[in-house]
Amino acid sequence: MGILTSLKDWFGNDWGVHPDDRKRPAADAPVRVMPVPARLYLPLQQHLGAPARPVVRVGQRVKKGELLAAAQGAVSAPLHAPTSGTVAAVGEVTAPHPSGLALPAIIVDADGADEWGALAGSTDPFALAPDEIGRRVAAAGVVGLGGAAFPSAVKLAGAARAGVATLLINGSECEPYLSCDDRLMRDAAAGIVDGIRIMRHASGARRVLVGIEDNKPEALAAMAAAAAPFPEIAVRRVPARYPMGSEKQLIQTLTGIEVPADGRPADAGVIVHNVGTALAVRAAIRDGKPLISRLITVNGGCVAAPGNVEVRLGTLAAEVLAFAGGLKGDGLGLARRLVGGPMMGSEIPHWRVPVVKGTSGILALAADEVAAAGEGPCIRCAACVRACPVGLLPLEMAARIRNDALDAAAAIGLADCISCGCCAYVCPSHIPLVQYFQHAKGELAARERARLRGEATRKLATQRQQRLEREAREKAAAAARRKAERAAQQAAARADAGEPA
Repeated sequence: MGILTSLKDWFGNDWGVHPDDRKRPAADAPVRVMPVPARLYLPLQQHLGAPARPVVRVGQRVKKGELLAAAQGAVSAPLHAPTSGTVAAVGEVTAPHPSGLALPAIIVDADGADEWGALAGSTDPFALAPDEIGRRVAAAGVVGLGGAAFPSAVKLAGAARAGVATLLINGSECEPYLSCDDRLMRDAAAGIVDGIRIMRHASGARRVLVGIEDNKPEALAAMAAAAAPFPEIAVRRVPARYPMGSEKQLIQTLTGIEVPADGRPADAGVIVHNVGTALAVRAAIRDGKPLISRLITVNGGCVAAPGNVEVRLGTLAAEVLAFAGGLKGDGLGLARRLVGGPMMGSEIPHWRVPVVKGTSGILALAADEVAAAGEGPCIRCAACVRACPVGLLPLEMAARIRNDALDAAAAIGLADCISCGCCAYVCPSHIPLVQYFQHAKGELAARERARLRGEATRKLATQRQQRLEREAREKAAAAARRKAERAAQQAAARADAGEPA
């Protein structure tokens, strides 16, 4: 097979890649609901933006849905108790991240009652003002459940201010192995459509487009049937191509609008939300329920019984795996542990990491599912260039990064990289391109922070010097005034005594 034929097989006729989706049999297995574990570990940082601030104390009893930590800052999200029980500690838990570093967390011991606190829903969400819907969504701690975990209320409010015309619902779920969104669309299409209508009302959008990849025929049929009574909602079939689920790629595919590299979807009159987010918004508005659980995919060659599991936030991945049947052969063939998908998910050092709002999957991959190790030299085949969904030059950026020319890499588009992993997936030399780009972004961000700190320090030093000089001038002026006053007093005293001046 020639290189050109291989490239066509890899890329098709357009951007992105076409990996084996490996979604079945997990996607076809009925959803299982996991019982509440004895202890839940809830990181304060489960979303983009500022971490939540604890509002409970150790030993405090809480009910299911009760506020544990409040949002702080313009972009943040609160955290609620996934079950009733006692706050055991405000400590640390291993982050679901390759670093294995600790995150501040609230730890709750379940009491077994699973008793809800007071809930305040709405029987007629469409009678609520859009800003009231946003307030309730924010209070419920709803974030994007597609993986980015951006606070949903911030998006809705921004869309209303920007006057967006189109609400785009992302049901593509393009990552291999993952099928939680597929399963939600099959089983809860009516609820998702109701949530979509509520979000449309809150955002002020005139039309809704629901994009679903063509490898999900059951979800397409279910969503089309649920949306049929609502002419403002159109369910669209999109090609199964990774990373179709990326905002800008889905927007271009469904609307033909190309969002500028440095722009936001709202700038183009579009707002994007995930199907799982729509269901969470419905629960928050109609039932008053905060986000305390989510559906996740448990999959991979080492999983004994792949499928989708409804899990309370804060449950350890180890317990989810055990509930899902455990690992084949006690995990002897395990080659990689992942939370999220294999392309954009995070490798984790062990299974004792908690499920958070952005956890879409837990994957236990066998050796034959993991790319061969060993980085070779770049052969300049340009496969990465063809695959890049945002039109970058990965091989050129990587070459500059290897030579520590980070600014040069930034000059040719490093900031536009969405870390989708397409370039690394197709690289015949197995170069870890995404790691190069993430490293460079981190270094540039650190340099920028250092620059800002330096500027702030210089500004403070300048202000201090100016203050000292001002105080010295004021002191000298005060001394001069006092001297003049004393001289005047002495002159007056001499005049009173008849002495010559």
